[in-house]
Amino acid sequence: MPRGLQRFYGANYLHFITASCYQRRALLSDPKSRDLFVDVFEETRLAYGFIVVGYVVMPEHFHLLMSEPERADPSMVMQVLKQRFAQNLIGRWRCDHMGKPWPWQDARQESHVWQRRFYDFVV
Repeated sequence: MPRGLQRFYGANYLHFITASCYQRRALLSDPKSRDLFVDVFEETRLAYGFIVVGYVVMPEHFHLLMSEPERADPSMVMQVLKQRFAQNLIGRWRCDHMGKPWPWQDARQESHVWQRRFYDFVV
């Protein structure tokens, strides 16, 4: 987490969250990728028990207006959502492309789908 960043949870506010793909790449522009994201999002919503007021999936980012989850906090929900989607997307890529590495690996051979930080505004 970036230094000095503090997030406060527990007051049952709504959270407007934005998260971007790594280097603003349009990883969500493909209908299969968007459908995969929505499926993982729904699984995460059911697992953590939060209400979705609205969301939009853009080619390189998404916006989400959600309640605080019954289990865990919005930071944990975002971590789980981003990790599960990334694992599924990279796995699907390798399956469809006969085991070739993910095309956006950096010099350290790490696979990146998301920017590290997400933005959370209390509503």
